[in-house]
Amino acid sequence: MSNPSPAKKRSPYRHLFFDLDHTLWDFESNCRLTMAEIYDTMDLKARGVDDFERFHQLYLRHNDGLWEKYRNGQIRVEEMRWKRMWLTMLDFKIADEGLCKNMGEVFLDLLPTRNILFPNTLEILRYLGDKGYALHLITNGFEKTQHAKLKNSGLDGFFQKVITSEQAGSLKPKKEIFDYALLQAAALATESIMLGDSLEVDIQGARNAGIDQVYVNHLGRPAMPQPTFVVGSLKELENIF
Repeated sequence: MSNPSPAKKRSPYRHLFFDLDHTLWDFESNCRLTMAEIYDTMDLKARGVDDFERFHQLYLRHNDGLWEKYRNGQIRVEEMRWKRMWLTMLDFKIADEGLCKNMGEVFLDLLPTRNILFPNTLEILRYLGDKGYALHLITNGFEKTQHAKLKNSGLDGFFQKVITSEQAGSLKPKKEIFDYALLQAAALATESIMLGDSLEVDIQGARNAGIDQVYVNHLGRPAMPQPTFVVGSLKELENIF
């Protein structure tokens, strides 16, 4: 007869702080649907955007670059919201500021209505809630947009505190937003852990604030510097908590 497997060590954590985009809410898939709708309804092909795949990939590249500038205080949010469209359209030799501002507004209206989550998102949140963990969110997104995403994807009932960068007046990876989140949740850093997909933004940011980390590595990228834990899927969180 085989020996019974040892009991899992009790988790020292009480407060679990999740990132939203790219961690629970599938930004890539939801963004693609939104950009495809904009491409079709605004008839961008007739305007000279002859390849949707290239259009979509260029948008993602410019979006990432502008978000980095926004985190570093090099660009204002109002500018970022339409400049990502502007830079994308310039790659197709289209310089129409009015069109790009309209595209930016439509994008922000449509994107939060999408509801594609990563596999096992709802199941793992129920599992963690049933085990008595206090679940929270720390997101660099905008207040109205992120709360709409939560509502439309069925995530809004899981989290005790939802901390947005707009609300906190600070963005990950800055220590201030993590300190603000701990204060709002009445949590100690030693009993908290951050779960996110970005080594630079979520993992390093939490480390700077003295908070342990789970790197949710959906894409199987190298994890350096080494986080406290690494999982390849949300389901694997059951091995930690």
